[in-house]
Amino acid sequence: MSKDAPLEGTPLIAPSSIEHPLYDSVVESIKTVYDPEIPVNIYDLGLIYTININNESEVQILMSLTAPGCPVAGEMPVWVAEAIEPLPGIKNVDVELVWEPPWGMEMMSDEAKLELGFI
Repeated sequence: MSKDAPLEGTPLIAPSSIEHPLYDSVVESIKTVYDPEIPVNIYDLGLIYTININNESEVQILMSLTAPGCPVAGEMPVWVAEAIEPLPGIKNVDVELVWEPPWGMEMMSDEAKLELGFI
């Protein structure tokens, strides 16, 4: 096993700060961001891996893309930050692109799968 491999039982995606009072507002803001090539918001596509909000209301987002060669790879994190920053109480937003675990269609919400005709 490589030294960088996660310990067995460690989640591949860090948990989000779902108990934070700003969490729902952050999710609603993220749902306004769409991949230009797919008619579903990036949250329901499963591209948002972790939403971490600390006690100072600083937000860290870990997100992925459907593919590393995505034409908007450089712009998508900026769009996410710009969607969240205007929320009352938010002090800072940091959006980081990650490639592990790789995004897969199983990460989509049922609503996204229905919208795209997969169910």
